[in-house]
Amino acid sequence: MTKTIKTATNTATITAATSTSRRHFIVGSSAIATGLAIGFDFSFISAANAAMGTGTTAMTPLATPEIGVWVVVKPNDDVVVRIVRSEMGQGTITGLAQMVAEELQCDWKKVSYEYPSPGESLKRKQAWGSYSTGGSRGIRTSEQYVRKGGAAARMMLIQAAANQWNVPVSECVAKDSVITHTPSGRKTTFGKVSVAASQLETPKEIPLKDPKEWTLIGKSVNRIDGTADKVTGKQVYAIDLKMPGMLVATIKESPVFGGKVKSFDASKASSMKGVKKVVQVGDSAVAVVADTFWQAKTSLDAVNIVWDNGANGDVSSASIKKMLEEGLTANETFVGNSNGDVKEAIAKASKTIEATYFYPFLNHATLEPQTATAKWTADSCEAWVPTQDGEASLAAVIAASGLPAEKCNVYKVNLGGGFGRRGAFQDYTTQAVNIAKQMPGTPIKLIWTREEDMTQGRYHPVMMCKMTAAIDDKKNITGLNMRLSGQSILAAVRPAVVAANKGKDPVVFQGLDAAGEHGITYSFPNLMIDHAMRNTHVPPGFWRGVNVNQNAIFIETFMDEMAEAAGVDAVEFRRKHMEKYPRAIAVLNAVADGIGWTKPAKPGVFRGVAQMRSFGSYVAAACELSVTNGNEVKIHRIVAATDPGYVVNPDQVARQVSGSFVYGLSALFEEEITIEKGAVVQKNFDTFNSIRLSQMPKVETIIIQGGGKDWGGVGEPTIAVAAPAVLNAIYRATGKRLRTVPLKNSGIKLV
Repeated sequence: MTKTIKTATNTATITAATSTSRRHFIVGSSAIATGLAIGFDFSFISAANAAMGTGTTAMTPLATPEIGVWVVVKPNDDVVVRIVRSEMGQGTITGLAQMVAEELQCDWKKVSYEYPSPGESLKRKQAWGSYSTGGSRGIRTSEQYVRKGGAAARMMLIQAAANQWNVPVSECVAKDSVITHTPSGRKTTFGKVSVAASQLETPKEIPLKDPKEWTLIGKSVNRIDGTADKVTGKQVYAIDLKMPGMLVATIKESPVFGGKVKSFDASKASSMKGVKKVVQVGDSAVAVVADTFWQAKTSLDAVNIVWDNGANGDVSSASIKKMLEEGLTANETFVGNSNGDVKEAIAKASKTIEATYFYPFLNHATLEPQTATAKWTADSCEAWVPTQDGEASLAAVIAASGLPAEKCNVYKVNLGGGFGRRGAFQDYTTQAVNIAKQMPGTPIKLIWTREEDMTQGRYHPVMMCKMTAAIDDKKNITGLNMRLSGQSILAAVRPAVVAANKGKDPVVFQGLDAAGEHGITYSFPNLMIDHAMRNTHVPPGFWRGVNVNQNAIFIETFMDEMAEAAGVDAVEFRRKHMEKYPRAIAVLNAVADGIGWTKPAKPGVFRGVAQMRSFGSYVAAACELSVTNGNEVKIHRIVAATDPGYVVNPDQVARQVSGSFVYGLSALFEEEITIEKGAVVQKNFDTFNSIRLSQMPKVETIIIQGGGKDWGGVGEPTIAVAAPAVLNAIYRATGKRLRTVPLKNSGIKLV
């Protein structure tokens, strides 16, 4: 069930539901251009996509007029919208197309899409902006220039019609791909004037519609990216890709991070059926190339590899946890958010309460393991990649190929899951190119085994936290100290950002910042939130929701503890400290009302609540659950409220919210990555589990459109509130505070 609440800002009115050398190629977004850009031959891209045999639309041939870089209008009025963000099931393609179509004023039934390659974007000086799809940015950080692309195309089409009729452009309007001269009633279609429009200059001033005028944005329309093909299995994902003369490879990397190949014996494997070559990849991996995946996999198992584990062979989860525990009392930290004097508040407190938490490493565990296809020759290198960031993939191909940028390209193939694994991390792309270089001219499809995917991840960072609250004799919270101890993602992935912040990783403080898209939504008279950075040899990564996931557990369960110590209802206690954040209060109130917080629950049913701001959105969740036999948890329902400012497709938002609870609850109850002798212990889904359909509670979604200048994300924010809401309810049911994740390690089961 989904209910939509539209609000004006800060109110609560409710209504119903170029040639560049590879040394100088820099990945990133430049100024966004929506100007006309024709004269490029796209035939090579069309041929590449045809070779894939996929449903992915290729770039439109030159003969078809493009109106600006975002829109192609065919003579039959079909509209092709160019999309550079990646689709991973979240509905980004449809949402972006809706925004273009809204401003274009075209017939939605005639809209399709295509992917421009990052190589083509490089030629056009990054005309399509950022290709990166992560941090719930697919819609919110491209909505402005994407909408302008649609609006510019509409203006050019209307101008072309007005020129043909020799009438003022102000007398013409467009609707449903038809242009009308209002005084005379003359009409023409987009397709009939598209060639003339493509020859016009792009307007410099491009006004956008007022949100009040939207008719397509905000509407739940069906997806345009082939839902039926996904259901029937017709859709081709990267792992399914077939090309003439293709061979398949699989790989084994050192099981200990930082380890190397000492030696390997491939004599047995080389003689096995289908095997074409056994190769070393870099200094830390061995791969087998064969006719089929199974031949490659079984032959690789027959390769006798001797590993040099290096300095990390003795690291364990126990030693890592000991290092984190030391960080909880360390003197040197990085301050993320502070006001007042917490030390003085604690020293003068009538009472203090403390709690210590642990959050483990987590793997992305995409259903489709890492895979990429590459073809290398001395003159070119192409790769077909299921990527969250085509520019990052292109950069990896350029670096690994040894060729200049203009001789490289990447073609995006459908992703079987991403969750952050296929964005900043292009190790699988680099491996595919390195293998292909050893077999020039042959397309090589690299497929990781599930075991390789589990043990060679880029893991959600491990973290501990100590919370301390100061309470005066009137039961007021006079100070809150929050010490984080754990890994930094940016120190490993983007060290320049950490250096620019004088050693601090700002991502660690998601949901706890003083302001911004991850700003805290509570006020305390004295506050200190700091981080003792304790990095491990385990490579960290951006895991869906990232640091806000554990930070929400830390602060939201401790809010309940402070409320209890103060003798105040948990929801009322939150409201007391949220007066400066009306949109946060609105989502909290929405879930409290939706769950019936002020009314007695059914016998044996207990409730919990949590709220957070992340990725520019305000979110909250309330749940009802029961506990039998002291450890069997049944979650009956969850009410979730999301305020991202604006919503493009409400049904897609509701699906995203429900999916986020699958992710969040799986991590809470089942998932962890542990380390023994420097290597990952978990090898497959039998030890890295996910909740089942029968365990999934009913999710009731409330969408609040708070408006404002900024747009918030949707895919990740509600993951964070799943766990603390459930933990708070479990406490009410059992009287036990659970502060170590996953709950299976405390004997707790989800039934």
